[in-house]
Amino acid sequence: MIEKNFITSGRNTIIHKIRKFDLLIINGAHPVVIVSNRGIGVYKGPVPKKKSDAKKAYQEVVDLGAIEVFGEEKTLVFIQALDNKEYKIDYSKVNTPNFIRIHQDSYI
Repeated sequence: MIEKNFITSGRNTIIHKIRKFDLLIINGAHPVVIVSNRGIGVYKGPVPKKKSDAKKAYQEVVDLGAIEVFGEEKTLVFIQALDNKEYKIDYSKVNTPNFIRIHQDSYI
């Protein structure tokens, strides 16, 4: 069994587990979101095509539509990040200040 750098919880929550790896969240044709140990934001770089390339860059690609994640694209996703904050990503509000917001300042 392969160790993942995240856990899914419920129907739309991702929990970032390992500080060393950044998560690249892919949700269909929407912008790619990066989750690091310092926070969250829109990712501007190239998305690795292979898992081995992502691992070399200390990244893991998380495709929300993949069967092992949620199995479908999502409109609303919650991310519990390693900076002790829970973020809300609302894909219906792309290109607005409300696209990525802090949902809870401390979830622990």
